[in-house]
Amino acid sequence: MSGPAGGPPGPSEPLLVVENLKAHIGTGRGTVRAVDGVSFTVDAGAALGVVGESGSGKSVMAKAMLGLLPARSGVGGSVWFEGRDLLALDRRARSAVLGRQAAMVFQDPGRSLNPVVRIERQITEGMRRHLGLSRGRARERALGLLQEVGVSDPERRLRSYPHELSGGMRQRVMIAIALSCEPRLLIADEPTTALDVTIQRQILDLLRRVQQERNMGLILISHDLAVVAGRTDRVAVMYAGRLAEVGSTREVFAAPRHRYTEALLAATPTLDSDRHARLRIIDGSLPDPVKPLAGCRFAPRCRHADDGCRLDELLLYGVGKDHMTICRHPVASAGGGTSDARAGVARG
Repeated sequence: MSGPAGGPPGPSEPLLVVENLKAHIGTGRGTVRAVDGVSFTVDAGAALGVVGESGSGKSVMAKAMLGLLPARSGVGGSVWFEGRDLLALDRRARSAVLGRQAAMVFQDPGRSLNPVVRIERQITEGMRRHLGLSRGRARERALGLLQEVGVSDPERRLRSYPHELSGGMRQRVMIAIALSCEPRLLIADEPTTALDVTIQRQILDLLRRVQQERNMGLILISHDLAVVAGRTDRVAVMYAGRLAEVGSTREVFAAPRHRYTEALLAATPTLDSDRHARLRIIDGSLPDPVKPLAGCRFAPRCRHADDGCRLDELLLYGVGKDHMTICRHPVASAGGGTSDARAGVARG
């Protein structure tokens, strides 16, 4: 995934290469290992979905990549983007990248937008700083962005304060801000939280459309598997700070190989589900991030786990074309076979 001796990716490499990313946060109870050795890639013009239960480390991972965690956090690994390791940049150099080449849509627009600043200034600020646009040119572009993301009466919305807009409108404004400087990479962290189902679909379809039209890389983070289905090219399943499974969205949904992915899909209702049947639940809870478990961190909740699952340090290994997992006892493939999971055990 990287160049010689761990250097930057070559010209034909993915837009984003994340290698062994770690984010450890100090607390009164001890150090929380929120992200603990995550690696993945995102191609230009492609969308990656990151899914998992709340508390699995998805949001912390995104913020760690962009250097947005609190100062007390310890972040390691590398995040190669546009030929530069974002984690190696100083604050000023990283600030020049954020908003201009890489942007993020946060979970709660009500908390992300400044409540005492009009929408116009919040959209145009980045364009004037990064693109050097005049006030008039930036305002003209802001109107076009609001129209592009489906905001009605954009002239009036520019003069509005955030509290005067609905939740769906505020989220569209956040997307307009993220798109304002033509970024190459967009990270959307739970972008439909607290929105009703109809607005959720509109926002998700909007993100996918602008991502494809602008040939951006997109990372769509969600705890809901239905959100990423049909809107991403690849999916990474995250559990307790680590990746459990990565592959094409179609293959992972059709033939999950990690027992955690299988359980998540079984707990998700479908159009074919019996309306009167109880949804399957995943017994137990996420492990204590202050005291991380060895081996597969899903083992205490998995009826297939053995001593090797609990003790061996497991690595991702291939179970199909563009499909990897860490599971020692993977779900049988459509053909009925399973790969040798022991090939994914780390050796000292």
